[in-house]
Amino acid sequence: MKAIQLEKPQTLRIVEIPEPESPSPGEALVRVHRVGICGTDYAGYLGMLPMFTYPRIPGHELGVEVLAVGSGVSHVRVGDRCVVEPYINDPGSWASRQGRPNCCENLRVLGVTMDGGLRSRFLLPARKLHPAPGLTFDQAALVETLAVGAHAVARGGCGPGQTVVVIGAGPVGLSVMEALRRVEARTVVLDSAPARLDFVRQRLKLAEVIQAKGDATDIQQLEQLTSGRLAECVIDTTGNPRSVGSSLKFAGHSGRMVFVGISNQELTFPQALWHRRELSVMSSRNAVPSDFQRVIEWISSGQLETRHWVTHTAGMDEMLSEFGRWLNPAAGVVRALVRVDL
Repeated sequence: MKAIQLEKPQTLRIVEIPEPESPSPGEALVRVHRVGICGTDYAGYLGMLPMFTYPRIPGHELGVEVLAVGSGVSHVRVGDRCVVEPYINDPGSWASRQGRPNCCENLRVLGVTMDGGLRSRFLLPARKLHPAPGLTFDQAALVETLAVGAHAVARGGCGPGQTVVVIGAGPVGLSVMEALRRVEARTVVLDSAPARLDFVRQRLKLAEVIQAKGDATDIQQLEQLTSGRLAECVIDTTGNPRSVGSSLKFAGHSGRMVFVGISNQELTFPQALWHRRELSVMSSRNAVPSDFQRVIEWISSGQLETRHWVTHTAGMDEMLSEFGRWLNPAAGVVRALVRVDL
């Protein structure tokens, strides 16, 4: 069976791997149809993700079909179209027992710390499958990213009428914006790239954007938009240490900060500002099952339009030559999808 392996940073290759065995109790055998390529995959390719291990079959944003199930599996059947929740947690861990499997102490992640979906078929715990009969395989492969955004919005306690600043208009930032639309929050988007802000205006129809200069004019623009009150919540999706360190200034008194992006560098904050405004600062990691279920419902019901998300596609063979181009910001990639061959 063919698979794509990231042998080491910046080295992708096609390899032959054994066919999976029949599913054991509680497992499912799935056929992979689509794999979304996201910032985690790019960072793993570049050797910039702290938890990534090599060699690795990437791919954690998956649209799959159930081929077989083991005993004890009843919520999915052969032929079901599903979304994969790629966070393989230990159900007995402390975090999992608190309803937080996304940050389980023993967490393994498909395509990051264990082999993922850039292969035709594989086994996984059936509890990690979410039936999605109303979605296409393309849409199913988008759900994980959108669930990450939904989780960040939930972590921030964002709600109707609240002003939320989203820093970074990449795919994770866009997923946050989609979730904020569902909870009827006022969204202000900050990014340094004019092309990304144009995309936000034209495709997401969000008019309140700030082109970041990295100086006092950024905060001045937000003050003008909010009559000086600033934001109830700021969600930083960049993982850029400079952005993260300066993002607290956009949060108003009693505001909340949510950091979604990941950096392997140490971060610094203006502690006096943090203290004076009594800001709540938190991280947001992955997503929980209810986030996946909400996103599937949003797409199935037509509340969330996905047509503008997929900008690039390729087969497995084509991906090897296309991947480097997808890394270039000039390519305008929002989400690239790989069609997985049999």
